[in-house]
Amino acid sequence: MTLPGLPAGGTDPCVHCGFCLPTCASYRVLGTEMDSPRGRIHTLKAIEAGELELDATVASHFDSCLGCFACVTACPSGVRYDQLIEATRPQLNAPELRSPAQRAFRRLLFALLPYPARLRAVLTPLRAYAGTPLQALARRSGLTRLLGPQLEAMERLLPPLPSEAFQANFPTVVPARGERRARVGLLLGCVQRLFDPAVNRAVVEVLSANGIEVVIPPDQGCCGAVTHHQGELAHTEQLATAVIDSFAAVLGPGRPAGPEPLDAVLVAASGCGHTLKAYGTILNGERGGAFASQVRDVHEFLHGLGLSEAFRARLGPIAHSDGSPATAERPLAVAYHDPCHMLHGQGISAEPRALLRRIPHLLLREATEAGVCCGSAGIYNLVQPREAAELGQLKAADLADTGAELAASANIGCTLQIRHHLAEQERPIPVLHPIELLQRSWRAGGGH
Repeated sequence: MTLPGLPAGGTDPCVHCGFCLPTCASYRVLGTEMDSPRGRIHTLKAIEAGELELDATVASHFDSCLGCFACVTACPSGVRYDQLIEATRPQLNAPELRSPAQRAFRRLLFALLPYPARLRAVLTPLRAYAGTPLQALARRSGLTRLLGPQLEAMERLLPPLPSEAFQANFPTVVPARGERRARVGLLLGCVQRLFDPAVNRAVVEVLSANGIEVVIPPDQGCCGAVTHHQGELAHTEQLATAVIDSFAAVLGPGRPAGPEPLDAVLVAASGCGHTLKAYGTILNGERGGAFASQVRDVHEFLHGLGLSEAFRARLGPIAHSDGSPATAERPLAVAYHDPCHMLHGQGISAEPRALLRRIPHLLLREATEAGVCCGSAGIYNLVQPREAAELGQLKAADLADTGAELAASANIGCTLQIRHHLAEQERPIPVLHPIELLQRSWRAGGGH
């Protein structure tokens, strides 16, 4: 038996050396060979040889994979496990491989998370609950456990919902300040724009202050990352096509953003960036490939372009939590978290660190296990809450142990996951996007 879509010979380079095991998040918490990259590759070989059937038990070992791709970075033989798991995911969606409850919960997530308008409608009544003493009481009393493990996991990640998340915040075109150096499009992210809208506000402000004009299609939806990472191919194609259409609707002669081309399409959430860069494969055509070729992570683009001289001149030290400004004698220590789809999926590591080092008196501190997943992994922390919680606790402890005053992460899923588990630490620390720190530094130096 051959799994449809599996790359020919894709499992052959694996020599079962075990270098992937220490980096594998699922192996870390489950400790079983079948729940490791090496074990899953052995399973794929057995299925192809007709020695094993893909049944619900076998499928569960693939579902335990977070898709963090740390094993790809670690593999000395060049095994493209990322391609193997991506080809396997669609086969796991066969009805007989998951229980009716599992399928129903996934349908709920895929009908809600990729649609900002629907998500906003569901979240509106929860504004009176999220981030209030009522939510804290419900958690302390154990009432949230009555929801069941998966819905309880959703509630645990629910942050306070600011009013700006429920308003239209941006014009279609945000002009550059001073001389225009570049013109870019911006993806707002479906979850990010609702759960952490301050990130998009910071991105737009920092880009504009660096002489970058920003085009923001008002009707843009989800990029498809949520469904892409779960092998929902048709749904992902639909979402990807809609994103490209939303840019086409505002760009061109006589349209709101005008006829000038974009220098890049930027994204500030690494999970989204990984999927957007795969549009050529997802849509299997010239249009998808042309769009994907424009996509850049915001740190990747800013680092490549370089911060403007005027922006650099206004960067000032960020205040400590006690209100005193950072100094050379007492710098602001920030623990940087590498999101998996940025580090392992896109190979981006140096760029955000280089931008943060531009901030006066900011000291970067590194986690001991920077390459190990935090447990968010798209919807993993919702469909596999026990394993995700253990990974979240490990990541939070690792970041807290750096002694940093702040943590920085460039993916909304990671941020929500880490914030939740850092709140359980003896010394909780805030989690901000790196661009938010640049914004704070610029404002501290007189920018506005």
